[in-house]
Amino acid sequence: MQDVKASVQQQFGNVAVNYATSTVHASGEDLNRMVQIADLTDAEQVLDAGCGAGHTALAFAPHVAHVVAYDLTASMLEQVERLAAERHIINLSTRQGDVEVLPFANSSFDVVVSRYSAHHWPHPAHALAEFKRVLKPNGQFILSDIVAAEDPTLDTFLQTVELLRDPSHVRDHSISQWTAMLHDAGFTSEVPFTWQLPLDFDSWVTRMATPPANVAILKTLFDGAPSEVHNAMDVQPNYRFQIPGALFRGRRNY
Repeated sequence: MQDVKASVQQQFGNVAVNYATSTVHASGEDLNRMVQIADLTDAEQVLDAGCGAGHTALAFAPHVAHVVAYDLTASMLEQVERLAAERHIINLSTRQGDVEVLPFANSSFDVVVSRYSAHHWPHPAHALAEFKRVLKPNGQFILSDIVAAEDPTLDTFLQTVELLRDPSHVRDHSISQWTAMLHDAGFTSEVPFTWQLPLDFDSWVTRMATPPANVAILKTLFDGAPSEVHNAMDVQPNYRFQIPGALFRGRRNY
């Protein structure tokens, strides 16, 4: 039986090219705001932790000195390198590894960023401790991810459909949970932006190559979901739906 990290490598190793072309990952107001709120000066050293196909690293690269795109999955890093070459971005390098055990020296980075990755981390507190370690004093951690509702019904439904779609999913944490974890790790934090992410069901399951049997179960779950879920997720007859996202800005406070 695989552990979570091996599952992540297997799942994303097979579908990396889908994430390179995914509109959800390549664009979005949250991505623009991540760059804006960083208050960049062109001199920063940036780490994109759990970079996937590299869309966040690529968005930061024109505004900083250097970006390290860091991911567990080698085929994702191949997509980063391909996209960087296509865009003639030369101040970006890739490195393979685990966000919970970073191979970088203390105080190596001015900014650590992560987008649509943290819900795959088995031990987010370990990752946050590592981010604090590699950040310079007063450095920033900027996180964008799907978040769970505080309501237990909505939370349970979201975690269930996420796991059926992608067995490497660990957990979408709530805003209050992330705020607490950031505080415990030694960050002051704020939530400057929240949004509802619209998802086309067919694209959502195709991107992850979800097995047909699981796709059928997902549709059955959406059909039978209580009104609270249908209303909160705006579930449509074609199974199009939306899920909440939040952008966190943390600053190392000691």
